Amino acid sequence: MQTPSVEESPGARREAAREADAADPLASFRDRFDVPGTYMDGNSLGPLSGEAEDAIRRVVEQWREHAVEGWTEADPDWFHYGERLGAKLAPLVGADEEEVAVCGSTTVNIHTLVATFYDMANGGSAAAADDPGTVLVNDLDFPSDHYAVRAQLRQRGLDPDDHLTVVESRDGRTVEEADVEAALAREDVDVLFMPGVLYRSGQLLDVERLTAAADDHGAYAGFDLAHSVGAVPHDLAGAGVDFAVWCHYKYLNAGPGAVAGLYCNREHFGTTPALAGWWGHDKGTQFDMNHEFTPAESAGAFQIGTVPVLAAAPLDGALDVTREAGIDALREKSLALTDYLVALVDDLPDAFSVGTPREHARRGGHVAVEHPEAYRISQALKDRGVVVDFREPNVVRVAPAPLYTGFEDVLDVAEALRDIHEADAYEAYDVESDGVT
Repeated sequence: MQTPSVEESPGARREAAREADAADPLASFRDRFDVPGTYMDGNSLGPLSGEAEDAIRRVVEQWREHAVEGWTEADPDWFHYGERLGAKLAPLVGADEEEVAVCGSTTVNIHTLVATFYDMANGGSAAAADDPGTVLVNDLDFPSDHYAVRAQLRQRGLDPDDHLTVVESRDGRTVEEADVEAALAREDVDVLFMPGVLYRSGQLLDVERLTAAADDHGAYAGFDLAHSVGAVPHDLAGAGVDFAVWCHYKYLNAGPGAVAGLYCNREHFGTTPALAGWWGHDKGTQFDMNHEFTPAESAGAFQIGTVPVLAAAPLDGALDVTREAGIDALREKSLALTDYLVALVDDLPDAFSVGTPREHARRGGHVAVEHPEAYRISQALKDRGVVVDFREPNVVRVAPAPLYTGFEDVLDVAEALRDIHEADAYEAYDVESDGVT
């Protein structure tokens, strides 16, 4: 997909952006979303599509018509909802249908999967092991990942300070795969747990390389793909990834607090999860109500509680949109949009800079625009109808999600950034954050 040139007069630049939008084969998807203003925050929460809304209505009508019989009589039935949605998701992450399940929240899924694989690495019980190794993370992770891992270490009577190995960033923005490899070689690592895309800078990590390195050193490889699923194609099974977790309310537009997803390599089917619940039981005997847990022979074993059908329904509809567009086409457009945004930021005053890697192979779906007054600029943007978010210490995150964002939208963002900076318009806003960005 051709990226418009920025080496033109303002009028010609806008015309070039409009021409690129007119030639965009995905442009019509925008009409299927309710997009508030110039929306650049889809890496936090995607907007509502007609398909997602229809799916909610469909489940509500099934509830009205069938009540409890909906578990078996709804079309499709609710009993297999998590597995069915997992099968729809599987092509987006490069997995077999049985390797993906829709369940829980991202953090709950981190708890159960990290704990399960850590115990597996230690003969089934890290708490009983003589000398358990460490879980390998990095210092730019989303905080919830560390909270969960530390909690699971404490549950096993282990001091997280001794059993959590943290790879330090060299520049405060990115993590070098070579540093992860060095930590694997230096430390006794049982589980590597890394993000697919760093939430602040938007760096895309090399999942295949890190998985191979973990395997070479006898460690399981797991990933938090919250900021990449729906924006970046993955090949989890092909890379030999052991497990992964993610959410669906960002690039997959499944709604606030939507049910999450997970992947488990079929090599590990039949493993009893560290956090077992009845919805992960073998479906054929689940209602025998045995007190001994029999794990499903699929990723569905990692489900804990009953699938929240009303929270899962919007994902059902939203996935239809993403699958119709095609993940490869979405990635191509995402790269073109972020290329354009990077070029436009480069043309802004020197106070602005790009904190996201420029190479396509190292860039996710959003761009970290850095500025000393990033927080106040983000507030000024919102008052101009440009929805972004702020991340400490100096990042305005701009996510031109390809399903509903065009090149002219990106140009509008850049021009708003220039106007706010040159007019010192951000000075009208408080320096302190209100805590929600």
